[in-house]
Formats: sequence, structure tokens, C-alpha cells
Amino acid sequence: ELSTRKAIEIKPDLAEAHSTLGNILNDLEKLQDAEFSYRKAIEIKPDLAEAHYNLGNILNDLGKLQDAEFSTRKAIEIKPDLAEAHSNLGTILGDLDKSKEAALSYRKAIELKPDYAEAHYNLGNILKELGKLQEAELSIRKAIEIKPDFAEAHSSLGSILKDLGKSKEAELSYEEALNLDNTLDEAKAGIGKILLKTGK
Repeated sequence: ELSTRKAIEIKPDLAEAHSTLGNILNDLEKLQDAEFSYRKAIEIKPDLAEAHYNLGNILNDLGKLQDAEFSTRKAIEIKPDLAEAHSNLGTILGDLDKSKEAALSYRKAIELKPDYAEAHYNLGNILKELGKLQEAELSIRKAIEIKPDFAEAHSSLGSILKDLGKSKEAELSYEEALNLDNTLDEAKAGIGKILLKTGK
């Protein structure tokens, strides 16, 4: 942090340095300071997509969802092939209860980066919300295929399979999730309900 601040002191109009400082402050969980640094970077260099993207993430973390959507859309406008920005926009839109739009953003992220496990996972969860369980299952399975140790994806798959009435498969998915991360409450609750229902 100190060396980056020193660089800014020497050359205050270097947008990338302000953006880098924002990243450091974000890692230190100094979110408001990070927001200020990203805004400074954008003020100096309005077409710095990375700063708009990171600002969107910070604003989302701060619960400023409309502002987060605006910043993330700005990043996409500048750099349309930024898969991570499309995926993050999907998350923001989901939080704003715009599930259909969120699904489109996740699909765009996947189109740009087919091996993007998190985007497949998030798309699966949105499709589940939309009641499209078979499609949701396929998306979550794709996330697991790309990233086999993705504990949250195994847990989500368990939830989808449970809703599809596939209790035995759901139980196995929840077990796999807990083998990978035994702190997942969704998996614990899900497997508990199945065991209770089946008299185990």
C-alpha cells in the first residue's frame, strides 16, 4: 500500500496506480477507501474498464446495487469481452430480482469463457429460481465437470435433485459437498431433510 501511495505522490495523474491502490485496499477490506481510489482512477482515465469493473464489485459489496449495476455495465461497454464483468452483472441483477436478465448475463459470460465454472454455477442457481430444474441441473453439472472440487456446486446440485424427486442422487451430492467442505449449512440441512424423510 505504501509503495503504491508513494507512486501516486510522485505521479498523481497515473490512473492505473489509483486502480492498483483500490485493489490493495479492497484486499485489506477498506471498501470505502477502495471505492474512492477506483473513482479517482476513473476521473483520470474514464475508459479504464478494470476500474469500472472493480468499482462495481465494491459497490455491490457495499449494498449499492443500482450503482454497482451502472459501473459494471460501463465496464462492459468499454470492454465487451470481459467475461467476469458479465458474470458479476448477473449476480447484481439477481440481487435486484431481475432473474431473467441475470440468466442472460451469465450466458454471455459462458459464451465468452466456456470453462467459467462460477458462471455455470450461478446460471444453474438462477435457472432453479426460475423453476427450470432440468436446465439448472445441466448448468450445475457443467460447473462440477470443470471444477470437480466445487463444494457449493455439489450442494446446489443436491438441492436441485431433491426438488426433482431424486432423493438418493441428492443425498450423494450433499455428501460430496460436505466431504469437500463440512461447513456448508445448505448441504447439512438438505441431507438432514432427506435422512428424516427416508427414516434414517
